[in-house]
Amino acid sequence: MTDINFKSSVRQDEREPAEVAPLEADPRALPPRWDIIELLFFAYRDFVGDADHVLEAFGFGRAHHRVVHFVSRYPGLTVADLLDVLRITKQSLGRVLKQLLDEGYIVQKAGDSDRRQRLLFATPKGEALVVKLAGLQTDRIAHALRGLAPGEAEAVSKFLRAMIDRDDPDKVLQTILQAKDGASAKDVT
Repeated sequence: MTDINFKSSVRQDEREPAEVAPLEADPRALPPRWDIIELLFFAYRDFVGDADHVLEAFGFGRAHHRVVHFVSRYPGLTVADLLDVLRITKQSLGRVLKQLLDEGYIVQKAGDSDRRQRLLFATPKGEALVVKLAGLQTDRIAHALRGLAPGEAEAVSKFLRAMIDRDDPDKVLQTILQAKDGASAKDVT
């Protein structure tokens, strides 16, 4: 575990000078929302941590989880669209995708209209893993929402949707944002 030290053991005059110029404060900027920022850090840590423990047993990490999740939820997703969803490089995706393909969690098929297109599908083994991980995360969500009035639960969803950067939306994000009750392309078809 990383040791967090708030005081440096190196004296200021022994440090290398900073190469980055300090940012100028925007006079219109709001004061930092440390409370929400830190709650989001901890909520994310624990939300993905439940799945991390299961993934470790398979030799997988969070990248594997994200890939198999979106491939399972959006059957026939292209590699290009998956890159857009995850906002990662082809090289980063390559290693993870190869392992999921080699171990039988995902299959790849050529597109019907464009044989160069690679369409991704989860296998029954991949679907089972996604359902197991989603069950853990759904339990955490249900526990967190317990005791909230329906309007309060809707406010949580509204807040999370508002946190998403929509300047460059991908196809999957558009589907999620337009869907009701968490439906995906898989639920509609």
